[in-house]
Amino acid sequence: MNVSHWIERWADFQPEKTAIRFEGEDISYTAFDARIRAVAAMLDGLGVGRGDRIAFLGLNSPEMLALMFACARLGAMLVPLNWRLAPPEHLFILRDSGAKILFCEAEFADGAASIAADMPDCRIVAMEAEFLTLLADAAGGVAEMPEPDAGPDDPLLIVYTSGTTGRPKGAVLTQNALTFNAVNSIAMHDMTSADVILTNLPMFHVGGLNIQTTPALHAGATIVLQRRFEPDATVHAIREERPTLMILVPALMAALMEHAAWPTLDLSSLRAINTGSTIVPLSLIDAYLARDIPIIQVYGSTETAPIAIHQRIPDAWTTKGSTGRAALHCDAKIVDADGRTLGAGEKGEIVVRGPNILREYWNNPAGTAEVLKDGWFHTGDIGHLDERGLFYVDDRVKDVIISGSENIYPAELEIVLDGCANIAESAVVGRADERWGEVPVAVVVLRAGVEMTRDEVLALFAGQLARFKHPHDVIFRDDLPRNVMGKVLKYELRVMVSPPRSG
Repeated sequence: MNVSHWIERWADFQPEKTAIRFEGEDISYTAFDARIRAVAAMLDGLGVGRGDRIAFLGLNSPEMLALMFACARLGAMLVPLNWRLAPPEHLFILRDSGAKILFCEAEFADGAASIAADMPDCRIVAMEAEFLTLLADAAGGVAEMPEPDAGPDDPLLIVYTSGTTGRPKGAVLTQNALTFNAVNSIAMHDMTSADVILTNLPMFHVGGLNIQTTPALHAGATIVLQRRFEPDATVHAIREERPTLMILVPALMAALMEHAAWPTLDLSSLRAINTGSTIVPLSLIDAYLARDIPIIQVYGSTETAPIAIHQRIPDAWTTKGSTGRAALHCDAKIVDADGRTLGAGEKGEIVVRGPNILREYWNNPAGTAEVLKDGWFHTGDIGHLDERGLFYVDDRVKDVIISGSENIYPAELEIVLDGCANIAESAVVGRADERWGEVPVAVVVLRAGVEMTRDEVLALFAGQLARFKHPHDVIFRDDLPRNVMGKVLKYELRVMVSPPRSG
């Protein structure tokens, strides 16, 4: 059995039920099953088989989901690309994963073309043209396709997450990981086939793909799929589609509250809104609870598929501020630096285990060994338990900057700065920001006798990293604070770059 059986079975049980509603088109479970089979036949015709990797670069679409389920049938792997990244970042991921084909939407075609010469073994297929032709050509071969023999232990997704070394790492998630993650989600939300799920978070993230979207297809529910988050479109969908569940990361919770329709927007169809990806301000939670909308937090990461710890709807008011308890098919605990389990109130690292965690980092045994120890995934996050056994996230061991719920790893920016001959040394830290939560700030030491302006430093990032990763400010110093071992004291830099307190 593989995850494409979810769609087959629901096509048997409820053939005309809408699986996906997208841009005015209702795709039934029967039609979606047929689309997956056709895409699988197309991939087979392109020579894609068990263990091969294909990549997708585009906004949310039914085709992306069909590609994933088609990969499940063949035992192949989907590599979803973050469309916000710059072409050189895409190139690294495509090379590292050994992707055989890149399926690319027109909006990103120029970027893909700019790196095509550097990846001769990766075929680029345009979604708006060649994909449709190939799909039509493959239609006649669907009946001849053998039944899939891929199973739960086959890897299905390689999702790249930036690492503290500055190079992205590909978290390998098996079909089993997605199945158990779906069961965790169904338990978290009390999700059923009667639910209507609004998806507008990007599905290149496991948050947009796996917190509610793939679990909804496991449960036989209906997904209202939007290309991306836009406040007007979200308001329209809430009014017209009457979703019962949706996800809003804190930055999007705030954006919806700032919409002119917010004071009178009818939210009564929503049983809950799921949030997470960063520490959620209580003021945001209170604003939605005041509208009688339960806000339930989920904790996890790319490596946990992502559902590891979560609240449930009945607990939204009584466990406010907590991220809840370990998921149905997950264990979690707090440990110290020696791996000793800590008790209530003691802060330490959050570690989790379960069938939903990554198998490995692709082609990165050292990175895998660093985070997987005795079956436990070490998250790098600091948290604690209270007397009720509820988890709280307090801080991060790693230096990750979370800006608008996107992870920004300082090492990536520091590599760019270190490549400038005029810069002697540099460090990047986060600064609190009212809109984004945090923004990156570059602290730069210039070489003797050299001058650079703020704008000249910021220009170094153009075309090298995604725009959202670029520093929002540059601070020049004569040196960087270090400890006796020579390590830069980033906590001192964070204090230094903090905005002045008002009043």
